[in-house]
Amino acid sequence: MTHDIQIIGGGLAGSEAAWQLARRGFRVRLSEMRGTGEMTPAHQTDGLAELVCSNSFRSDDDEKNAVGLLHHEMRRLDSLVMRAGEVARVPAGSAMAVDRDVFSAEVQKALEEHPNITIVRERVDALPTDHPAIVATGPLTAAALAQSIVGATGQERLAFFDAIAPIVHRDSINMDVCWVQSRWDKTTSASNPEGDYINCPMTKEQYLAFHQGLMDGEKTEFKEWEEDTPYFDGCMPIEVMASRGVETLRYGPMKGVGLDNPHDTSEEFPQGKWPYAVVQLRQDNKLGTLWNMVGFQTKLKYGAQVELFRTIPGLENAEFARLGGLHRNTFLNSPMVLDRQLRLKGMERIRFAGQITGCEGYVESSAVGLMAGMMAAAELAGEKWTAPPRTTALGALLSHITGDAEAATFQPMNVNFGLFPPLHEVKKKQRKEAYTSRAKADLGEWLAELEAVPA
Repeated sequence: MTHDIQIIGGGLAGSEAAWQLARRGFRVRLSEMRGTGEMTPAHQTDGLAELVCSNSFRSDDDEKNAVGLLHHEMRRLDSLVMRAGEVARVPAGSAMAVDRDVFSAEVQKALEEHPNITIVRERVDALPTDHPAIVATGPLTAAALAQSIVGATGQERLAFFDAIAPIVHRDSINMDVCWVQSRWDKTTSASNPEGDYINCPMTKEQYLAFHQGLMDGEKTEFKEWEEDTPYFDGCMPIEVMASRGVETLRYGPMKGVGLDNPHDTSEEFPQGKWPYAVVQLRQDNKLGTLWNMVGFQTKLKYGAQVELFRTIPGLENAEFARLGGLHRNTFLNSPMVLDRQLRLKGMERIRFAGQITGCEGYVESSAVGLMAGMMAAAELAGEKWTAPPRTTALGALLSHITGDAEAATFQPMNVNFGLFPPLHEVKKKQRKEAYTSRAKADLGEWLAELEAVPA
């Protein structure tokens, strides 16, 4: 074997992982399908790290913004993506945006010139069984390799359609209107003491207005290569359900039966204190800082979602960790199938990185590739890997992917402060600065404990 490790996929995550391994002295075979005459439905070129959607890496503010903090941490670890981003940077205010062609060319040049990296234009159809590998094939993993992953993980652990419900920051929900309760007060050994759902009640008038808003709201359209992907049971867009009849939602995700509103002192709700309709939110992470809107996967455009969902009683000032969506995607149920080092359980020589692990966004994908590269380098060197603290952006993202998120509701996520261990004792207006200050201090201590990394 002429290489120490193979990386499958030359996107952002694969390129970053290759860089981190190569600069630590390991020989990398970087396999990329584009350039063989084959192309994914979303890519336009065979350039490494091609940006297929926006040219923005979002906010570069590392004092009050989680993704800006992630930029800062990646720069501290000599990220190739951040290095190339600076070269390709174009004016975008406080955001970091790049010339996509210059960016891709910079990444490819750095990898081509590194003596420890061999770029091979080849399609890989199966998970390797005889050597270490990092799979970073992204949300459009080719069919043959996807089937190999299904064989290793099980069909139910690889999603081909990304049905995303909005996720709300817990501390932005008005609990003077909402309350916590499970329907019929049914609980299990894993339940919260008061119940498992936050309930937002609606009167008939509020429900009818909301239903009309769903029907009238501006929707996004499927891309041409998504049109033949069928809806799965349980991921029907809420506006599609609403179109089947004005009462459909009241007998589906918005039914109010079995829920007694403790705030109700009026006679406007039928059947005692049961609301006419209810929007339920379910805890989305172990920290209890993020709650998802049950059954609210949607094709509404983002602006329409914010406007409509803030008409829901109790969500008037809701802050969204992410908004809803529905599109073709391939990602693992990572909390179920990956260990804390992004290795496939039962097949530990295989790591996954990037969007296929269930992160969302250019920067997050690159960051997971960076960590996968560092993990693999430590393993190849026979050294113990110590993960970045969960109080850092890198550590919070890694923890979400590999265990903090609930496997039953796992869905792709951008980095956000809802993934960080909470600072309830800090006033809300000062909390973002407190998160970033704590993260930078803890990252500094973690870096000081790492052995010197060769340039």
